[in-house]
Amino acid sequence: MMLYWLTGTAGSAARIYYERAHADYWGDPIEPSGTPTALADFAAENFIPLRHIAERTNNIVRWTHYPRGGHFAAMELPELLVADIRAFFGQLPG
Repeated sequence: MMLYWLTGTAGSAARIYYERAHADYWGDPIEPSGTPTALADFAAENFIPLRHIAERTNNIVRWTHYPRGGHFAAMELPELLVADIRAFFGQLPG
């Protein structure tokens, strides 16, 4: 929070939450996406992804659970994250 306050970026960081709450499509059924999607689930993340819900609207082709790491996985576990991203793109048809 202090980082947002000192850099004056709290408004832009919170904007997505405001826009989602006030979107014209709010309450309408979400159209499924055919785009191949991957999710890296890090144990210390601040939300718990539920695969059965994610699969309703996303074409999940890779779901990886990591027993450690969190919201800042790119800083905490960069090697694991890069390996997961490479594996995801490596499995897509070329």
